[in-house]
Amino acid sequence: MRPEVAVTGLGLVTPAGHSAEENWAALCRGRSSAAPDPELAGLPVDFSCRVRDFDAGSQLGRSPARRLDRFIQFALVAARRAVADAGLDHRTWHGDRVGVVLGVGSNSLSTYVTEFCHLAAGRPERVSPLALPRSVPSMAAGEVAIDLGARGPSFTTSSACASGATAIGVARDLLRSGTCDIVLAGGSESARSRMTATCFTRMRALSRRRTDPALASRPFDAARDGFVLGEGAAVLVLERLSTARARRAPVLALLRGYGATADAHHPVAPHPDGDGAVRALAAALADAGCHPRDIGHVNAHGTSTPLNDAAEAAALTRLFGGKVPPVTASKGVIGHALGAAGAIQAAYTVLALRHGSVPPVANFEGQDGDHKLDIVTGHPRPTGADTGITCSFGFGGQNAVLLFTAP
Repeated sequence: MRPEVAVTGLGLVTPAGHSAEENWAALCRGRSSAAPDPELAGLPVDFSCRVRDFDAGSQLGRSPARRLDRFIQFALVAARRAVADAGLDHRTWHGDRVGVVLGVGSNSLSTYVTEFCHLAAGRPERVSPLALPRSVPSMAAGEVAIDLGARGPSFTTSSACASGATAIGVARDLLRSGTCDIVLAGGSESARSRMTATCFTRMRALSRRRTDPALASRPFDAARDGFVLGEGAAVLVLERLSTARARRAPVLALLRGYGATADAHHPVAPHPDGDGAVRALAAALADAGCHPRDIGHVNAHGTSTPLNDAAEAAALTRLFGGKVPPVTASKGVIGHALGAAGAIQAAYTVLALRHGSVPPVANFEGQDGDHKLDIVTGHPRPTGADTGITCSFGFGGQNAVLLFTAP
């Protein structure tokens, strides 16, 4: 019999706040955090959902703050908070049995643009020797492992916008196999660079509602026109349930199911019928030994782009038939954190199970097309269900679904 895996702690740094309590309150208010972004001033799309009031120097110390890129700073703070939330002390744990798996969608374009400018100006001597170690995706997990003395497996998953969810699924397998006793799993990303914003704008993926950014991110809404760049991190502490109970740890939720598939269809567009998403959903249900009727709510990928929302709605309708459970989509509030999005959604799914309610989708006014979902709007919806799933899909047809139950 496969061991059950428990979530015993979580840490969050997002545009909705720096704690679980702040994030939950913001989700329940259902208002977008999008606003003009000084980093993007002068571009065709000049707004984002950014983490505010984040002082890396006070959180991590001045020297680490200077040498680390923003996505690594987020990861370190979220990991520290997750460990504290789990009642663990990294100074006393058996570090050889502690792993770190973090999802990161891309490297830091802001850092590279600065360094490439030095090269273009014929000044290679001005390129920072820290350019690589402060910006390559693997350094998020590496710096967390260094900071917390986690000497077990430490690596990064990169499956585009499914990266954070993939990391949590892989971490679950490390615990099931007996490779680790504790895994810090999640994702981190800060993609508010001018190059990233320009690339997505050229792809027509970003909303262009510059006159009112707070109305721009609107998952599943008929008037959606693209996503809003976000940033942030979420880290979950995962342990085998038996281990957590032995040390009388708080058990926030159980990670019961994980499904991962590929569309094998198109570099950036989802399969129009949601084929890969349906298979990932079905795989997560089968892994957990659950039936579609057991699911109490869905935290959807919900990017607010025309094609992705339509494909996801099609997938949910195919899987659940005429009885799709209540659907929420947190990107309406915090924007799209890319590689970190799946991890943040996982944390939000755990919080929804803990609070017994489903937060609303920001800016939702009405659906279009043939796939009608039960979108939670206006106010949180109480639910007595003890099971939730979270969906993450990314470029290259990457699909990852996680299934959580209340303990």
